[in-house]
Amino acid sequence: MNTIWALAGVVIKELYRRKDFYVLFVLTALITIAAGMVNFFNDPKIVRYVKDICMLLIWVSALLIAIVTTARQIPAERESRTIFPLLAKPVTRWQFILGKFFGCWLATGMALLVFYVFFAIITGSREQYWPWLTYVQAIWLQWAMLAVVIALSLCGSIISAAPSSTTTICFIAVAGILLVGGHLNTVALHQAQPLQTIFYTIYFLIPHLEWFDIRDRVVYDWVC
Repeated sequence: MNTIWALAGVVIKELYRRKDFYVLFVLTALITIAAGMVNFFNDPKIVRYVKDICMLLIWVSALLIAIVTTARQIPAERESRTIFPLLAKPVTRWQFILGKFFGCWLATGMALLVFYVFFAIITGSREQYWPWLTYVQAIWLQWAMLAVVIALSLCGSIISAAPSSTTTICFIAVAGILLVGGHLNTVALHQAQPLQTIFYTIYFLIPHLEWFDIRDRVVYDWVC
Protein backbone atom coordinates (compact mmCIF):
# COMPACT_ATOMS: atom_id res chain seq x y z
CA MET A 1 0.00 0.00 0.00
CA ASN A 2 2.88 2.37 0.70
CA THR A 3 4.02 1.99 -2.91
CA ILE A 4 0.55 2.77 -4.23
CA TRP A 5 0.20 5.90 -2.09
CA ALA A 6 3.70 7.03 -3.08
CA LEU A 7 2.78 6.80 -6.77
CA ALA A 8 -0.52 8.59 -6.05
CA GLY A 9 1.36 11.40 -4.32
CA VAL A 10 3.55 11.90 -7.37
CA VAL A 11 0.46 12.23 -9.58
CA ILE A 12 -1.10 14.82 -7.24
CA LYS A 13 2.07 16.91 -7.18
CA GLU A 14 2.35 16.69 -10.96
CA LEU A 15 -1.19 17.97 -11.45
CA TYR A 16 -0.67 21.09 -9.37
CA ARG A 17 2.67 21.83 -11.00
CA ARG A 18 1.13 21.90 -14.46
CA LYS A 19 -1.15 24.52 -16.01
CA ASP A 20 -4.26 22.54 -15.14
CA PHE A 21 -4.08 23.82 -11.59
CA TYR A 22 -3.96 27.46 -12.74
CA VAL A 23 -6.82 26.86 -15.16
CA LEU A 24 -8.78 25.56 -12.19
CA PHE A 25 -8.26 28.79 -10.30
CA VAL A 26 -9.16 30.92 -13.33
CA LEU A 27 -12.39 29.01 -13.84
CA THR A 28 -13.18 29.20 -10.15
CA ALA A 29 -12.64 32.97 -10.23
CA LEU A 30 -14.96 33.28 -13.23
CA ILE A 31 -17.62 31.28 -11.42
CA THR A 32 -17.23 33.49 -8.36
CA ILE A 33 -17.52 36.69 -10.40
CA ALA A 34 -20.58 35.37 -12.24
CA ALA A 35 -22.28 34.50 -8.97
CA GLY A 36 -21.31 37.86 -7.47
CA MET A 37 -23.06 39.71 -10.30
CA VAL A 38 -26.40 38.61 -8.83
CA ASN A 39 -26.40 41.81 -6.79
CA PHE A 40 -26.88 43.85 -9.96
CA PHE A 41 -30.26 42.27 -10.71
CA ASN A 42 -33.53 42.73 -8.90
CA ASP A 43 -34.99 39.41 -9.97
CA PRO A 44 -34.36 36.87 -7.17
CA LYS A 45 -34.68 33.99 -9.64
CA ILE A 46 -31.46 35.13 -11.33
CA VAL A 47 -29.59 33.27 -8.59
CA ARG A 48 -30.89 29.98 -9.94
CA TYR A 49 -29.67 30.74 -13.45
CA VAL A 50 -26.23 31.60 -12.13
CA LYS A 51 -26.17 28.45 -10.00
CA ASP A 52 -27.15 26.38 -13.03
CA ILE A 53 -24.30 27.87 -15.08
CA CYS A 54 -21.86 27.38 -12.23
CA MET A 55 -22.80 23.72 -11.79
CA LEU A 56 -22.43 23.11 -15.52
CA LEU A 57 -18.96 24.69 -15.45
CA ILE A 58 -18.03 22.56 -12.44
CA TRP A 59 -19.03 19.37 -14.25
CA VAL A 60 -17.26 20.27 -17.48
CA SER A 61 -14.11 21.41 -15.67
CA ALA A 62 -13.98 18.31 -13.48
CA LEU A 63 -14.37 16.04 -16.50
CA LEU A 64 -11.68 17.98 -18.34
CA ILE A 65 -9.21 17.70 -15.47
CA ALA A 66 -9.99 14.02 -14.85
CA ILE A 67 -9.71 12.85 -18.47
CA VAL A 68 -6.71 14.94 -19.52
CA THR A 69 -4.73 14.21 -16.38
CA THR A 70 -5.37 10.47 -16.56
CA ALA A 71 -4.84 10.11 -20.30
CA ARG A 72 -1.27 11.42 -20.16
CA GLN A 73 -0.05 9.41 -17.16
CA ILE A 74 1.13 6.18 -18.80
CA PRO A 75 2.22 7.71 -22.14
CA ALA A 76 4.33 10.24 -20.22
CA GLU A 77 5.98 7.42 -18.27
CA ARG A 78 6.71 5.61 -21.52
CA GLU A 79 8.14 8.71 -23.18
CA SER A 80 10.44 9.50 -20.27
CA ARG A 81 11.27 5.77 -19.92
CA THR A 82 10.68 5.86 -16.17
CA ILE A 83 8.12 3.08 -16.40
CA PHE A 84 10.73 0.42 -17.22
CA PRO A 85 12.90 0.71 -14.07
CA LEU A 86 9.72 0.96 -11.97
CA LEU A 87 8.30 -2.27 -13.34
CA ALA A 88 11.67 -4.04 -13.37
CA LYS A 89 11.48 -4.96 -9.69
CA PRO A 90 10.26 -2.55 -7.00
CA VAL A 91 6.71 -1.95 -8.35
CA THR A 92 4.28 -4.51 -9.74
CA ARG A 93 1.97 -3.69 -12.63
CA TRP A 94 -1.11 -3.65 -10.43
CA GLN A 95 0.56 -1.31 -7.94
CA PHE A 96 1.54 0.99 -10.78
CA ILE A 97 -2.00 1.08 -12.22
CA LEU A 98 -3.65 1.51 -8.82
CA GLY A 99 -1.20 4.25 -7.88
CA LYS A 100 -2.00 6.17 -11.04
CA PHE A 101 -5.74 5.65 -10.55
CA PHE A 102 -5.84 6.79 -6.92
CA GLY A 103 -3.53 9.71 -7.69
CA CYS A 104 -5.76 11.01 -10.48
CA TRP A 105 -8.91 10.38 -8.44
CA LEU A 106 -7.63 12.17 -5.35
CA ALA A 107 -6.22 15.09 -7.35
CA THR A 108 -9.53 15.50 -9.17
CA GLY A 109 -11.38 15.30 -5.85
CA MET A 110 -9.27 18.11 -4.42
CA ALA A 111 -9.98 20.26 -7.47
CA LEU A 112 -13.68 19.42 -7.18
CA LEU A 113 -13.69 20.43 -3.53
CA VAL A 114 -12.23 23.84 -4.39
CA PHE A 115 -15.00 24.42 -6.93
CA TYR A 116 -17.76 23.50 -4.50
CA VAL A 117 -16.33 25.53 -1.62
CA PHE A 118 -16.31 28.68 -3.75
CA PHE A 119 -19.74 27.82 -5.14
CA ALA A 120 -21.21 27.31 -1.66
CA ILE A 121 -19.67 30.47 -0.18
CA ILE A 122 -20.72 32.79 -2.99
CA THR A 123 -24.24 31.47 -3.57
CA GLY A 124 -24.82 31.05 0.16
CA SER A 125 -23.80 34.62 0.88
CA ARG A 126 -26.37 35.83 -1.65
CA GLU A 127 -29.23 33.54 -0.64
CA GLN A 128 -28.39 33.29 3.08
CA TYR A 129 -28.98 29.57 2.73
CA TRP A 130 -26.39 26.79 2.90
CA PRO A 131 -27.74 23.28 2.17
CA TRP A 132 -24.53 21.55 3.24
CA LEU A 133 -26.00 18.05 3.10
CA THR A 134 -27.00 18.57 -0.53
CA TYR A 135 -23.53 19.89 -1.36
CA VAL A 136 -21.88 16.89 0.30
CA GLN A 137 -24.12 14.54 -1.68
CA ALA A 138 -23.34 16.37 -4.92
CA ILE A 139 -19.59 16.26 -4.31
CA TRP A 140 -19.60 12.59 -3.33
CA LEU A 141 -21.75 11.47 -6.29
CA GLN A 142 -19.76 13.50 -8.79
CA TRP A 143 -16.49 12.21 -7.35
CA ALA A 144 -17.79 8.63 -7.61
CA MET A 145 -18.76 9.30 -11.22
CA LEU A 146 -15.27 10.65 -11.92
CA ALA A 147 -13.82 7.38 -10.61
CA VAL A 148 -15.56 5.59 -13.49
CA VAL A 149 -14.37 8.21 -15.99
CA ILE A 150 -10.78 8.00 -14.70
CA ALA A 151 -10.86 4.20 -14.93
CA LEU A 152 -12.06 4.40 -18.55
CA SER A 153 -9.40 6.97 -19.42
CA LEU A 154 -6.68 4.91 -17.73
CA CYS A 155 -7.69 1.81 -19.68
CA GLY A 156 -7.62 3.85 -22.87
CA SER A 157 -4.14 5.17 -22.11
CA ILE A 158 -2.89 1.58 -21.72
CA ILE A 159 -4.16 0.68 -25.19
CA SER A 160 -3.33 3.94 -26.99
CA ALA A 161 0.09 5.56 -26.91
CA ALA A 162 -1.25 9.02 -27.84
CA PRO A 163 -2.90 11.02 -25.01
CA SER A 164 -4.81 13.13 -27.54
CA SER A 165 -6.63 10.15 -29.03
CA THR A 166 -7.46 8.77 -25.58
CA THR A 167 -8.76 12.16 -24.47
CA THR A 168 -10.92 12.58 -27.57
CA ILE A 169 -12.42 9.10 -27.38
CA CYS A 170 -13.15 9.45 -23.65
CA PHE A 171 -14.79 12.84 -24.10
CA ILE A 172 -17.02 11.51 -26.89
CA ALA A 173 -17.94 8.41 -24.89
CA VAL A 174 -18.67 10.32 -21.67
CA ALA A 175 -20.66 13.01 -23.48
CA GLY A 176 -22.66 10.37 -25.31
CA ILE A 177 -23.45 8.51 -22.09
CA LEU A 178 -24.46 11.69 -20.24
CA LEU A 179 -26.60 13.04 -23.09
CA VAL A 180 -28.29 9.98 -24.60
CA GLY A 181 -27.31 6.99 -22.45
CA GLY A 182 -30.34 7.26 -20.20
CA HIS A 183 -32.74 7.41 -23.16
CA LEU A 184 -31.56 4.32 -25.04
CA ASN A 185 -34.22 2.11 -23.45
CA THR A 186 -36.93 4.50 -24.63
CA VAL A 187 -35.46 4.61 -28.11
CA ALA A 188 -35.27 0.80 -28.16
CA LEU A 189 -39.06 0.54 -27.65
CA HIS A 190 -39.66 2.17 -31.03
CA GLN A 191 -37.13 0.07 -32.96
CA ALA A 192 -37.60 -3.17 -34.82
CA GLN A 193 -35.42 -6.22 -34.29
CA PRO A 194 -32.45 -6.59 -34.24
CA LEU A 195 -31.96 -2.87 -33.47
CA GLN A 196 -34.12 -3.14 -30.37
CA THR A 197 -31.90 -5.85 -28.91
CA ILE A 198 -28.77 -3.89 -29.79
CA PHE A 199 -30.05 -0.71 -28.09
CA TYR A 200 -31.13 -2.64 -24.99
CA THR A 201 -27.75 -4.41 -24.84
CA ILE A 202 -25.89 -1.10 -25.02
CA TYR A 203 -28.22 0.41 -22.41
CA PHE A 204 -27.50 -2.35 -19.88
CA LEU A 205 -23.76 -2.52 -20.60
CA ILE A 206 -22.73 1.15 -20.41
CA PRO A 207 -22.01 2.86 -17.06
CA HIS A 208 -24.91 5.23 -16.44
CA LEU A 209 -23.05 8.34 -15.41
CA GLU A 210 -26.24 10.42 -15.51
CA TRP A 211 -27.44 8.65 -12.35
CA PHE A 212 -24.80 10.59 -10.41
CA ASP A 213 -26.05 13.97 -11.63
CA ILE A 214 -28.06 15.84 -8.98
CA ARG A 215 -27.45 19.35 -10.28
CA ASP A 216 -31.18 20.12 -10.29
CA ARG A 217 -31.37 19.34 -6.58
CA VAL A 218 -28.54 21.80 -5.91
CA VAL A 219 -29.87 24.53 -8.20
CA TYR A 220 -33.50 24.39 -7.07
CA ASP A 221 -32.77 23.56 -3.41
CA TRP A 222 -34.70 20.33 -3.42
CA VAL A 223 -34.81 18.69 0.00
CA CYS A 224 -33.89 14.99 0.30
